[in-house]
Amino acid sequence: MNFSVAIVGRANVGKSTLFNRLIGKRLALVDDQPGVTRDRREGEAKLGDLAFTAIDTAGIEDASPDSLTGRMRAQTQAAIASADAVMFLLDARIGVTPSDRAIAQLVRKSGKPAILVANKSEGRAGDAGFYEAYALGLGEPVALSAEHGEGLADLYDALRAALPEQTERAEEAPDEESETTEAESTRPIRVAVVGRPNAGKSTLVNRLIGEERLLTGPEAGITRDSIAVDLAWRGRHFLVHDTAGLRRRSRVEDKLEKLSVSDALEAIRFAEVVIVLMDADAAFEEQDLRIADLVEREGRALVIGLNKWDRNDRAPGAIGKLRAEAERRLPQVKGVPLVALSGLTGEGVDRLMQAVVDVHSVWNRRVPTNPLNRWLEEAIAAHPPPAVSGRRLKLNYMTQPKTRPPSFVLFCTRADAVPDAYLRYLVNGLRETFDLPGVPIRIALREKENPFAGRAKKR
Repeated sequence: MNFSVAIVGRANVGKSTLFNRLIGKRLALVDDQPGVTRDRREGEAKLGDLAFTAIDTAGIEDASPDSLTGRMRAQTQAAIASADAVMFLLDARIGVTPSDRAIAQLVRKSGKPAILVANKSEGRAGDAGFYEAYALGLGEPVALSAEHGEGLADLYDALRAALPEQTERAEEAPDEESETTEAESTRPIRVAVVGRPNAGKSTLVNRLIGEERLLTGPEAGITRDSIAVDLAWRGRHFLVHDTAGLRRRSRVEDKLEKLSVSDALEAIRFAEVVIVLMDADAAFEEQDLRIADLVEREGRALVIGLNKWDRNDRAPGAIGKLRAEAERRLPQVKGVPLVALSGLTGEGVDRLMQAVVDVHSVWNRRVPTNPLNRWLEEAIAAHPPPAVSGRRLKLNYMTQPKTRPPSFVLFCTRADAVPDAYLRYLVNGLRETFDLPGVPIRIALREKENPFAGRAKKR
């Protein structure tokens, strides 16, 4: 039986480092700067023969409920309330602080089984802090070094003692082969929500899942980690990634923001469909176009969301003008779905999700070879390829070897001489004829082998 464990503590005690250690990869951002983590993040952890859900949380600090720090504290308290047990970390090198005592009181009030962890206990520097931790009244502390992986065996024993029923059932887990096969057949659609800072990405994801799962507010740049949440919509399953805002490269100087941007770019590469969220009052700025172009170059299906549509009265035909602008400024993804919405009120959210499902289907579409080559003959007859150096290019036939995105191979003579403008003509024809709007289309050129190559010439 799966269970969940919330990792809590004040800022910079190593919660994200332990989280990454337990899940076996660098999923959460880690830095020496305090307060890196803001949203709570979940991951599938393993410790010996135990499999469970680990929840990384923000550092707990006293602050006004309306402030950013106060909202971060509320997210951590929600993680404690939803977990089966709590791992409370403190820095053994610093010892017990007043903040640690306040957090220990919060953990006791939750009534959840608690595991006290004295992190950074490598060497002798943490001995005093380890013994001082007994004064918190949460039982015997576990001496641990999350960074070096020391003390994990003791953590395993403490977890078994804290949750005897759940860990015993985990040992006797039944064969899940049939469940795995079923899960693969209903694999969720992977979606990334990207855009400039303060476009409303976290607000939109919260609206989609129906709870305040992600930290939001008027401040720009709240989200740092790329957070994945599960979503069920009309019988379909999705894995939605909320990402940090992407600013122009010249403006990204802070080390932590560079890590956040790298995390967001990784989410784009992981996704199948990317929602580029724009502020409806300032849509199609240069950075919006750069982000959309990046999505196209990565080969992902694209949906454009015009957020905050409810904020001002819109003139009749406003959405039509924006669609025309999208066609003009993003010709590489002609016909891209464009949806007006409000993440705050929920207006247009169903249309957005339907657009995601539709464009995902297009992204996976395969064109049969016979109709493809009939179209190629007609395209060549209507607009023959130009002659290069007095010799006309010959396009023989075309096939589609793969999807995701739709990718075609064109066999021809002198592949290096086919002009880019003619390839764009073929891409536009494929998009229009076979109904492939809003997805990247790839055409690779292959030279047909010469059957007479290598034969000796007759005298």
